[in-house]
Amino acid sequence: MNKKIPMRQCVGCGEMKNKKDLLRIIRTAENEILLDLTGKKNGRGAYLCFNTECFSRAVKTKGLERSLKVTIPKEIIENLEKEMKSIETR
Repeated sequence: MNKKIPMRQCVGCGEMKNKKDLLRIIRTAENEILLDLTGKKNGRGAYLCFNTECFSRAVKTKGLERSLKVTIPKEIIENLEKEMKSIETR
């Protein structure tokens, strides 16, 4: 019996990918916006490809805000972008 691979849609490019290949961004109960590298934290999640193009596209089209059902302040978006860049360079 084949194990089902969890698939998620990137809010930037709209591609369906394996959940493990995507980065999860969550909104916690306290309305904090965080990168969830483990994929196990509690909160409403949105998934993005591991590249800054998808991130900026998700910000521009407000796909990230729609997925998290919250308006994201500019400074939080800038922090997320810095974190993404540091992950990308690893």
